[in-house]
Amino acid sequence: MTSIKSIDHDFWVNPPWGNGREKYRLGLKPIEKNQWFPVCISNDLKAHKKNLFASRYDEVIATTQDSAAAQDLLAKKLKVKDRNYLDLIADISLSVPDDLCIIECSGEQRLIAASICSPSYWNIKSKIGKSLREIHKPVKTLNEKIGNPIEKFISNAPQDKPFLRENWFIHGDDHRMHLKAEGFPKGMVKDWVVRSERETLCKISPDYSLFAINVRFQKLSSILKFEDALDGLKRSLKGMDQKEIDYFGGNKKVDKIFEFITS
Repeated sequence: MTSIKSIDHDFWVNPPWGNGREKYRLGLKPIEKNQWFPVCISNDLKAHKKNLFASRYDEVIATTQDSAAAQDLLAKKLKVKDRNYLDLIADISLSVPDDLCIIECSGEQRLIAASICSPSYWNIKSKIGKSLREIHKPVKTLNEKIGNPIEKFISNAPQDKPFLRENWFIHGDDHRMHLKAEGFPKGMVKDWVVRSERETLCKISPDYSLFAINVRFQKLSSILKFEDALDGLKRSLKGMDQKEIDYFGGNKKVDKIFEFITS
């Protein structure tokens, strides 16, 4: 669990849904190299990862047999020299706050190595070795709006140039581990939590790309102090089709959020 100690003003001035843009979209924009991993990993987050490596390693670390070269390359890129775990991707993940996914740039564009310590509605064990198309297949709209475009993007992206997109969810708690969809969240809506994912994609060589996910949390109730963020969330929720609503948590969840933010 995280600890949300205060309202992050910058978060609400620049919320992950912007002014109400469509939630399920690629939306990648270029950023400077020094913004790829702009903050250091906190002691609390490093401890969270280490605890999972000690107790649930196979649930948060996954690699294919042919991923060693890609892991070695990423370690060199991020200047990681320590080797304490069976898979190098685990050691690499302790150097940054993000979860990490290494993807092939050619062929089927498989996910070949990952450290996922803060998942939202997915389990790395069921995704490793699969193509991006297979990973996004459960939600047809997701495949059309994200899966297909990202395949083309990875194929044509310039090397060593990071790109950024924002993703977000609303959960009933601030737990980092959501391996399965929670359905309708427990507790009162005012206690629900916005989970923001700062996602970056960077082709680290002609053969491999790195997809990284940095997670932040804010209490949903804080949105009531920020009118623009409130209006943007309304527009983004209204823009979802039924399959997207189902993936998000269902009509009841969306209705309850609307009821809360319009009351």
